Amino acid sequence: MSLIYYVTQIQFDFGAIKLLKQECDRVGITRPLVVTDQGVKAAGVLQKALDVLTGLQVTVFDQTPSNPTEAAVRAAAALYKAHACDGLIAVGGGSAIDCAKGVAIAATHEGPLTTYATIEGGSANITDRAAPLIAVPTTSGTGSEVARGAIIIVDDHRKLGFHSWHLVPKAAICDPELTLGLPPKLTAATGMDAIAHCMETFMSAAFNPPADGIALDGLERGWAHIERATRDGSDREARFNLMSASMQGAMAFQKGLGCVHSLSHSLGGVDPRLHHGTLNAMFLPAVIGFNASAGSMQKDKRLERMARAMGLASSLDIQDAVRDMNARLGLPHGLGEMGVQPDAFGKIITGALADHCHKTNPRLASSDDYTEMLEKSM
Repeated sequence: MSLIYYVTQIQFDFGAIKLLKQECDRVGITRPLVVTDQGVKAAGVLQKALDVLTGLQVTVFDQTPSNPTEAAVRAAAALYKAHACDGLIAVGGGSAIDCAKGVAIAATHEGPLTTYATIEGGSANITDRAAPLIAVPTTSGTGSEVARGAIIIVDDHRKLGFHSWHLVPKAAICDPELTLGLPPKLTAATGMDAIAHCMETFMSAAFNPPADGIALDGLERGWAHIERATRDGSDREARFNLMSASMQGAMAFQKGLGCVHSLSHSLGGVDPRLHHGTLNAMFLPAVIGFNASAGSMQKDKRLERMARAMGLASSLDIQDAVRDMNARLGLPHGLGEMGVQPDAFGKIITGALADHCHKTNPRLASSDDYTEMLEKSM
């Protein structure tokens, strides 16, 4: 049985940040906790959000780490309770939005976050008591502003997923203007994250034709514009289309992801310093090669359809095209360049086999399969 659900209210355009107060009024948030990070604050983007929240009693938590942790969630939840907040506004990339989703749980539910983790069977424990959230993305990557999930490093150092329709933001304010001038490396890494979402969810065997259509269109937009956005941070057309690709990837991945994400989630837990989008870019070629023989991929000609969306002559060109794109964007040439050592493979594989994305890959991977994918990604 397939569950197909779309999704939340989205305000998408240059200048959409001006509608943030309107969305708070619609949702019923009068005392928001704004969850953000120091980079967003230093760039002046946080102030753009605060400037339109006149008349509201606003509290700010600006200590979101680059990979959100249960400790950060606890600290923000304590602030939420101390100031009697009645809702959340996340301003930032996927880390800030996922941290806010963790707060939506922790501020309104009892017990440690692991009680609510997907692989622990905790999704059903997340109820409609979850604090309402409005998301304002400042990068084009995770698409967490339209997704039901969050990825958080819990106290035992596992990087776990939390999934519930109660975590979907009540509104997404997608303003490409907030991404103008982002540094090239951040643009490239987050942009490849969005592309990985579109590609991997399209490869997943689950039945969801709307997700497939959204993912293919997102892939076409992202692939055509990521280089332009990376090369020229002020290219408005490129920024618009890259933010759309990010949003679309997350709208589609309710269908499920796969080995790219089971590996990157696990490795990100082993070494939280590694950027999630960059890891996805490193794993994509090897996972595409592994998936190529899956029956569902061949039956539906999924690789051929992806190749057309990418403007490639043949599906056989996809792996090399991704590697070439990574190189042109200035991303690492492999995991080895990122400091990953083979002696970490055991921990990475253990985490990947347990990850919530493992079973939605179109071809079920074994421990040996993951070892081969890691070796090919080095």
